[in-house]
Amino acid sequence: MDADPAIDELSFEQALRELETIVGRLESGDTPLADAIALYERGNLLRQRCSDRLDAAQARIEAIRLDQEGRPTGTAPFDAQ
Repeated sequence: MDADPAIDELSFEQALRELETIVGRLESGDTPLADAIALYERGNLLRQRCSDRLDAAQARIEAIRLDQEGRPTGTAPFDAQ
C-alpha cells in the first residue's frame, strides 16, 4: 500500500475508482485478513475524500438569493432538477 498515491492528492474520479477497486477486492473474499483490514482503512479514507469533494462541489454551486433591490439575502442549494 505504500506505493499508492496520497489520498489528498487524488481527484474525485481517481479516489472513486480506487474505492470501487477496493470494494471489489473485499467482496471477493480472497484477501487475507491483514490485507483486508488495510484495504478497509484506505477505503474509508477514500470514501471520506469523495464525500469531502462532493460537499465542496455542492458549496460552489449554491445559488445566491437576492431581495427586490438585488442585494444578496442568503444562499439556496443548487437545484439540479
